[in-house]
Amino acid sequence: MEQPARIYLVGAHSTGKTTLARWIRDNYGIPMISEVARSVLAEMEAQVDSLRADVDLVNRYQAEVFLRQARSEAEAEQRGAFVSDRAFCNLAYAAQHGTLLAEVARDPRLAAYMQGVKQGLVFFVRPHRALLASDGVRERLDWEEVLRIDGMVKFMLEFFGVPYVPVASLAMQERQRCIERVLSLGGLEKATPDTRYLSGLTREAAQSLEQSGPEHSHVISKRVPESAFR
Repeated sequence: MEQPARIYLVGAHSTGKTTLARWIRDNYGIPMISEVARSVLAEMEAQVDSLRADVDLVNRYQAEVFLRQARSEAEAEQRGAFVSDRAFCNLAYAAQHGTLLAEVARDPRLAAYMQGVKQGLVFFVRPHRALLASDGVRERLDWEEVLRIDGMVKFMLEFFGVPYVPVASLAMQERQRCIERVLSLGGLEKATPDTRYLSGLTREAAQSLEQSGPEHSHVISKRVPESAFR
C-alpha cells in the first residue's frame, strides 16, 4: 500500500472531523488544509441564518466553497501530503438547502475532483447525537438533519466509487486507534513519539518518588524508561 498523499475526513456536521484532522496533523506532521467556509462567508458579508432562507445565496456560497476547497487541495498537494476535514461535504449541504447540485453534477471539474479523492485515503466519520453542537458558522443542524447529511455523504461516496474507511466509534481513543492502524498499513508512522507525556518527568522528580516509598519506586523503574530523563 502506497503512502497516501491525500487524507480526507468526510461526514456530516458535528461528527468530530476537525478534531481528528488536527490529531493527524499534530501526530504525523501532515499539514492540514484550512477551512474555507468561514472566509467565503465573511467575503460575502452573509450571516449563517440567511443561508437557510435565500436559495440564490446558498447556491453561490456552496459553489464558491467547493471550488475554493478544490483549489486549496491542488495547491497543497504541490507541497506534499495533506489532511482535509472538508472535501466534498459541502455539496451534501447544497443538495439539502440549494438547487445547484444538478449543475455541479454536470461540471467536469467535479468528476476530476472526485477522481483525486479516490486516490487518497478517506475516513467516513459517522454521527453520534452526543457530538451534536453548533459552531455558529456552519449550519445549525438538528439530529434528523445530521442523519440526512450523513446519508447524502454516503450516497456520494458510493456513487463515485470512492473507497472509504468507516469511523463509527464514539470514543476518541477508539477513533484514533482505527486511524492509526490504517495509516500504519499505508506506511505512515507517527512523527511524535508516544513517550512525550512522560518526557517531562525530570530525574529529580523520579528520585523524589523513589524516596517516598517502595510502592512508587517499582512503578518508576518499570514504566519510565531511562530515555525519558534525557
